[in-house]
Amino acid sequence: MTRVFERPTSSPLHPSRRTVLKVMAGAGAGLTLGITLPQARAQDASPSADDSDTFAPNAFVRVLPDNTVTVLIKHLEMGQGVFTGLTTLVAEEMDTAWEQMRPEHSPADAKLYNNLHWGPVQGTGGSSSLANAFEQMRRAGAVARILLVQAAADAWGVPAGEIETRDGLLRHAASGREATFGAMAERAAVLKAPDPASVTLKSSEDFRLIGRDHLSRPDSAKKVRGQTTYAADVRLPGMLSALVRRPSRFGAVPGRIDGEAALAMSGVRAVLPLPHGVAVVAESHWQAVKAREAIKIEWDESGAVKTGSKALLEQYRDLGGTSGTTFRSDGDALAALAEPESQVIEAVYDVPFAAHAPMEPLSAGAMMTDTGIEVWAGAQSPTFDVLNIAAAARLKPDQVRLRIIQAGGSFGRRASPNSDSLVEVAAIARGLADQGIEAPVTLTWTREDDIRGGYYRPMAVHAVAGALTQDGQPSAWRHRVVTQSLLKNTPFAATLIEDGIDRTSVEGVIDLPYAIANVKGELHSPEPGIPGLWWRSVGHSHTAFAVESFIDEMAHAAGADPLVMRRDLLQDHPRLLNVLNVAAKEAGWGLPQQEGQGQGLAVHTSFNTHVAHVAEVTVKDGAIRVDRLICAVDCGLPVNPDVIRAQIAGGSIFGLSAALRGRVTLDDTGLVSQSNFHDYEIIRMGGAPEIEVHIVPSTEPPTGVGEPGVPTVAPAVANAVFAATGKRLRSLPLRLG
Repeated sequence: MTRVFERPTSSPLHPSRRTVLKVMAGAGAGLTLGITLPQARAQDASPSADDSDTFAPNAFVRVLPDNTVTVLIKHLEMGQGVFTGLTTLVAEEMDTAWEQMRPEHSPADAKLYNNLHWGPVQGTGGSSSLANAFEQMRRAGAVARILLVQAAADAWGVPAGEIETRDGLLRHAASGREATFGAMAERAAVLKAPDPASVTLKSSEDFRLIGRDHLSRPDSAKKVRGQTTYAADVRLPGMLSALVRRPSRFGAVPGRIDGEAALAMSGVRAVLPLPHGVAVVAESHWQAVKAREAIKIEWDESGAVKTGSKALLEQYRDLGGTSGTTFRSDGDALAALAEPESQVIEAVYDVPFAAHAPMEPLSAGAMMTDTGIEVWAGAQSPTFDVLNIAAAARLKPDQVRLRIIQAGGSFGRRASPNSDSLVEVAAIARGLADQGIEAPVTLTWTREDDIRGGYYRPMAVHAVAGALTQDGQPSAWRHRVVTQSLLKNTPFAATLIEDGIDRTSVEGVIDLPYAIANVKGELHSPEPGIPGLWWRSVGHSHTAFAVESFIDEMAHAAGADPLVMRRDLLQDHPRLLNVLNVAAKEAGWGLPQQEGQGQGLAVHTSFNTHVAHVAEVTVKDGAIRVDRLICAVDCGLPVNPDVIRAQIAGGSIFGLSAALRGRVTLDDTGLVSQSNFHDYEIIRMGGAPEIEVHIVPSTEPPTGVGEPGVPTVAPAVANAVFAATGKRLRSLPLRLG
């Protein structure tokens, strides 16, 4: 269902900032508050804070007279459940009823809504949302409750300590008085808030919502009914549709452009050159589709990539045979590998480029206003997005109004440091204004644009060598990683690239958990010219495949049970060992298997969350079928168990798609071969296995689950295929024959 956003009638071109995009609704006086937020910024604290009848001293919690409680969510909701998780934290400490909670996106404002794990940056990623905001949002709720209790105490003339709260109600048992939070909101708004750091938070034994099963997700009903508004659903009067024609080869740029034929077509309003393509703007999407193909472009391919995947893989494999930049050196791995008594095992693993392929392709809208530019999108990195939009629109950052809207998946794609789709729509809006065309515009990437548009999980090769002592104990591990840097030339490079080592390239190896005395890690960072981007679980998506496949190979060479070898080597990592044991127990590890069937396991820590998978497979006529995936996860205190299960199950399917089907390849001339889901395949319902998720109880601070469900799937499946067939598969996607 498409929602229509109204524009004010006062100006057909320059709508006011309040009413262009009404993503929040509010009426009547109320209470808004947050954590360590300056009073001077009150009027910018929420999208409706400039309504004169709404009191807005701070940023996170707003209580209205109708007893609804709005929670401003600083992270992008893209299906991972952040609306549910962060709202739960506030509701728990406020003592509200779940039904009265209303999560909404906060504005783009790093000073108010920064990711506490990232410093002065607002953004969503790295499974950090719940982890960084766990205490912050609880304290916001606790402060709100204290103010409401004090307001009731003042109104009733009773001690605040005698007032109880429950389900959004204030009660004074001795006098029989009772009031809703909403009834006390206006009175509470004039009180001085306590220092958030000084408030007492609930003990875990007092939780009513945190850890509760079957807590309905507040955004689910609209999604099921088709009522959720995504960026492409935003419609304004006179809105135009834009598409961009991009080069067929990475690195090419437009040369001579002839847009006359396109401009002569019905409904076409503009053809606009962009740095990396040409935009066509029309009155409807389908007019833009037809006109885009009519543009004649001579591409400058002097800097274009004309190397195919096969040649790149050969280059990477050659690099894997040479020494690289050392990122870990424990003991003397080279000497241990050279010991005459040692049994040496060597293997090379490779993974292809992989597209993110979220269900909702990239889309965004924009319009020039009297104060600057309005942009609406499922923005994953608002801080960088605002800077990039401003540059594209030739404006200052404070002239950018970025409206954050729910996204239909991302897996990292909407977190591009150069904000590619947002830069395009901002440049198009500016180009239209420069031509005197006064209209809002929406930009859509088609599925083909998305699959062929780059920003992939990079290709990677891992060359691993290990040594076993005469009694079968691992004595050495040498690991060479070959993959392009994701952080080079990004804002993160200064802090996350050290001595030439991109941390995201080697995560999962630099912190190899196995107790092996001699470990050497080396990195090669080639530059293939193909845009790379963090992909769900980032470096762990390929390092875990190599590490967990190779430890299995070591166990087989030693004649040991893969579970037993892992147990012996993980004694210093009790939480990781625990999830391994839970998964193995729940899977019935070691029970006899029928011919053509096998079990495989893998265990890994990513983003401070510990995950183990056991895969059960059947191999018949050369085809691999995954029958069951059993997963154990330790993510600290489980705030929303249903969300955890959903994310780990979703991550398992995502990882299985990459393990068995998904890959992006370039032909020998540098053209991407895939274009849509018919040739960039994902697991469909008929191929989906039974999935079990077992949450390990914990009282540790919560960590994320959006990404950690992915890394262990591919190695578990590959190890299961070996158990079923005796054949080692070291390349993704996994293929027999």
